[in-house]
Amino acid sequence: MTRRPIAQRPDSTQLRRPPNHSAEELTLSDQIPLRRVEFRLPEDDGSPRVFPFSVSALQGLDALDFDGPVCCFVGENGSGKSTLLEALAIATGLPTVGAVSASRDRSLEAQGRLARCLKLIWNRRAHRGFFLRAEDFFGFARRLVEMRAEFQEDLEEIDETYQDRSVLARTLAKMPANRSLGEMEGRYGKDLDANSHGESFLKLFQSRLVPAGLYLLDEPEAALSPQSQLAFLAMIKESVDDGSQFLIATHSPILMAIPGATIYSFDEHPVDAMAFDDLEHVNLMRDFLAKPERFLRHLWTDGD
Repeated sequence: MTRRPIAQRPDSTQLRRPPNHSAEELTLSDQIPLRRVEFRLPEDDGSPRVFPFSVSALQGLDALDFDGPVCCFVGENGSGKSTLLEALAIATGLPTVGAVSASRDRSLEAQGRLARCLKLIWNRRAHRGFFLRAEDFFGFARRLVEMRAEFQEDLEEIDETYQDRSVLARTLAKMPANRSLGEMEGRYGKDLDANSHGESFLKLFQSRLVPAGLYLLDEPEAALSPQSQLAFLAMIKESVDDGSQFLIATHSPILMAIPGATIYSFDEHPVDAMAFDDLEHVNLMRDFLAKPERFLRHLWTDGD
C-alpha cells in the first residue's frame, strides 16, 4: 500500500485525526481492535498541574483516532509519547514483555492516573498482544540466558545425583527441567545469547506475535540496526495482514515511513496528526545525511 498523502494539517479546533481517508482505509479502520481513545483529563482549577497532567502535548487534547493498523507517536524526549503509551498499556491490560505488568509497575503510578482518565473505544476488545519497552527487552534477554544456564545446571546435578540409579529414574528426574528447557528453546531458540541484540530482539518479537493482536511498542528501534529495522518492518507487515494493530512510540524515520501509518506528533500542543514529510525529525535527519559537514563544523571543532 502506498503512503497516503496528507494535503493539509488538520485544523486545531477539529478532532485530532488524519484527514482524507479512502474507502479502503475506512474499511480497514473497522477491522483493527482499538479505534479511538478519549481523554477526560482533570479540569484546570488554576493550581499547578503535576505529572503526567503537566505534559504540554496533552493539554486540550480531547481524543485520538486510530484509522489504520499502524500508528506512530513521535516527538522529542520528554514530549509525552512514552507516557501516553504506558498509560494505554495499563488501560488495555495487555501483558508486559520482560517486566512486571504495567498495571502493577510501581514506577508507572503516574501513568496509572492518566490511564484512569482514558476511555477506550473498541471495534473489538483485544485480549491478545503485549506491551514492550526496549529496556525491558534487554533485561528479558539476559534473564532467558540465565534461565537456560540454570536448567542445564539442574540437569548436570541430576546426572551426578542419580549416577547409581537406573536410566528410567534418571530420565524421570530430568523431565521437568528438560520440558522447561525445551519449551524455552522452542520459542526463543537455543542460542539467544550467541545472537546480536538485534537478532535476539527479532527472534523474541516474532515468537510472541499472534494474529489479531494489539501491540504497544516503546522505541523498539533501540535494539535494531537500520538493516534490522527493515526486517522488523517486514514482520509488522505480516502481522498487520493477520489483523493486528501497532501503536509505536519511536524516533526512527524508518518506522515512521511505514506506508499508511498514522503519525501523531507530540511536539505539537496538543498532539496533532502530521505527514511524514512535514516532521521536523525526518527533515533534520535528511538534512544531516545530505550534508553532515554543515552541522559538524558548528558542533565538532578542534580546540585551540
